[in-house]
Amino acid sequence: MKREAELRAGILKLVEEYYQERFAGRKFNPGTDTVHYAGRVFDADELVKLVDSSLDFYLTASRYADQFETEFADYFGLKNAFLVNSGSSANLVAMTALTSPKLGERRLRPGDEVVTVAASFPTTVAPMLQNRLVPVFVDVNLGDYTAIPAQIEAAIGPKTRLIAMAHTMGVPFDLDTVLRLAKEHNLWVVEDNCDALGSRYRGQLTGTFGDIATVSFYPAHHITMGEGGCVLTGNELLGRILRSVRDWGRDCYCAGGENNTCGKRFAQQFGTLPYGYDHKYVYSHIGYNVKVTDMQAAVGVAQLGKLEKFISLRKGNFQKLYNLLEPYQDRLILPHATPNSDPSWFGFVLTVRDKAGFTRNELTRFLEANRIETRNLFSGNLLRQPAFMDIEHRVVGDLANTDLITERTFFIGVYPGIDESQLEYISSVFARFIRGERGR
Repeated sequence: MKREAELRAGILKLVEEYYQERFAGRKFNPGTDTVHYAGRVFDADELVKLVDSSLDFYLTASRYADQFETEFADYFGLKNAFLVNSGSSANLVAMTALTSPKLGERRLRPGDEVVTVAASFPTTVAPMLQNRLVPVFVDVNLGDYTAIPAQIEAAIGPKTRLIAMAHTMGVPFDLDTVLRLAKEHNLWVVEDNCDALGSRYRGQLTGTFGDIATVSFYPAHHITMGEGGCVLTGNELLGRILRSVRDWGRDCYCAGGENNTCGKRFAQQFGTLPYGYDHKYVYSHIGYNVKVTDMQAAVGVAQLGKLEKFISLRKGNFQKLYNLLEPYQDRLILPHATPNSDPSWFGFVLTVRDKAGFTRNELTRFLEANRIETRNLFSGNLLRQPAFMDIEHRVVGDLANTDLITERTFFIGVYPGIDESQLEYISSVFARFIRGERGR
């Protein structure tokens, strides 16, 4: 054991040295290096923990996954955090859990309606369709890109059972309105918090208001595991269901490698199975296997320790970009927070005004040609995307702003990897474009 410990310590020391040699000390070269819209930000700690977990060779979820789930739940002040392999899977697990027979009369059934927005990421809506629910789309505001509160209320109908939407680009949607409507109409609320880790509404973290919240750890997000996500809830029953859906749909809640936690492994009746059928192989839900590996979780543990710093840097970069681009408000709609909110910004969203004198594509082509990455606001109007054109749905209003977003909106980065030199370069490139330049 002593020799093993010495070898492990030596390996991890070499990993630290490798980080310094391979990744540390890079400087930005304007016009040559790319200003990314997002990306991983890490130091030696992530590499050390990643290699440390690999030396255990447990591979599936183990000690680092347990640590991350505990610390992440504590961060939100919630009872349950379940790691999954992506934010998209988190949405699927969340939506599927609400169809569980264990919820009795409140379970979602095929044909039930879900209020959401069309200006969204596709895998916020896809799980609704996969569970044979009917999305009801409302329009969003320009500038904050969250649902118009009056339209949320107008969307409530006799079949409405759930409100599920994202805090888009880190901006909290109107939780006062959503929670009031949920209480009045006995609705479930799912917060897609994938863009908004660390955002607050009335001083409270988003992801803690609804019945279930989802988070993504894709490299573009606030912290990363490479791939990965999480489902959160403060409700014990929902927690049991979420775990089941994530873990093949099994009824058993033993952790990996454990047996007979309930003390009744061979002494229960389920369905028409023989009495005493092994509880580890009883399935109470149509589920999936969407767990993470412990190596992913190890990276997440290191990242979680940097979260508050990352949030601060995102907010700082957002404010600096706002100040730099404020002179162009006659041409561009600049982003802003919703009332009562303090966003942990995902990106800096810009909408080209009607009489700007240029199009979005002209501006984004110029930025990209000068090595500043841009992205459209996800799918634009989801109903205009090939996969969603023929889905069963309902629309409230005309989605005018959503269509405008499809034509004129994009975003650039505010992530912690952007430094002062990159911000200055972004400012200079915008200034050149506004002056009339259109080449490299």
